Amino acid sequence: MTRQGGRARWWIGGLLAIAALLAAFTLSPRPMLLVLVWLFDRGAAQTSQALAPRVPPGVQTLADQPVDGPWPGLRFDLHRPEAPAPPGGRALLVWIHGGGWVSGRKEDVANYLRIVAARSGLAVASLDYTLAPEAVHPTQLQQVHAGLFTLRARAESLGIDPQRIVLAGDSAGAQLAAQLAAAITHPEYGHRLGVPAGSVDAQAIRGTALFCGPYDLGLFNLEGKLGPVLRAVLWAFTGERDARATPAFELASVLRHVTADFPPSFISVGNADPLKPHSLALEARLRALDVPVQTLYFADDRTPPLGHEYQFFLDDPAGEEALQRLLAFLAERLR
Repeated sequence: MTRQGGRARWWIGGLLAIAALLAAFTLSPRPMLLVLVWLFDRGAAQTSQALAPRVPPGVQTLADQPVDGPWPGLRFDLHRPEAPAPPGGRALLVWIHGGGWVSGRKEDVANYLRIVAARSGLAVASLDYTLAPEAVHPTQLQQVHAGLFTLRARAESLGIDPQRIVLAGDSAGAQLAAQLAAAITHPEYGHRLGVPAGSVDAQAIRGTALFCGPYDLGLFNLEGKLGPVLRAVLWAFTGERDARATPAFELASVLRHVTADFPPSFISVGNADPLKPHSLALEARLRALDVPVQTLYFADDRTPPLGHEYQFFLDDPAGEEALQRLLAFLAERLR
């Protein structure tokens, strides 16, 4: 074979590979998600490992507790101080993990939540949900609702107070936590999401603590540098390539559905987080409704800049400040 012939075959092979890759991206979001999930999972594992030395002794974990409902494999973890619960049970923080709806596990946030449980004296639950694209919206919302319902139904055996609950989450988990609070406090919206009215007492939800979440899908810049990634994530989450044409796009944009009955909230985001506009927009909407809001933001020129999920990095003073503010908010809302 001549050198020119070898080069021609190499170029043809390369073009065919590129064409196959482009076709894969056209037919499914999964090729793009493979890279994204690998990056998310790697970062979550490193963050969890870094937090492990900070977990105080005296915290008990009830792992892999089954969730009632039509999802047999669904589980939650419960972290709580080993000391006996007070009469009436411990107040409860329910945390929903992030990962862009396409990655993440309840175990990713376990060490952080153990720290919260030790410092606050609360019971802290971590809920799992089926990741996209294996499940599409609103399945994830229905699953975290089932987790919350299960926790309240088993309150006595778990030593928790079913009437003193704060919903919390990070990144996509913050969206789900906010959406769950909105579904519980706005029955018409909950009905559209498959959440039965009255299944959870709205008065039991004393607050939300929301870190770095996306609260209006319309704020995503789908034509910018991160456009291909965002389009793949939303395709997986909504089940349709053109996510903007789906009911899920509007339903999952929780700030469009909050009402004056939404619980008092604590909202925080890093100064360099690309999702910062979402937090600012949700804060503005809640304040317009006279919902009490506390925030923790940072100067735009803060150095080093605080990126997505900054709150888990307790070696940075900002991470410790966020933890202290979270603990103060929990003490106020769950007293």
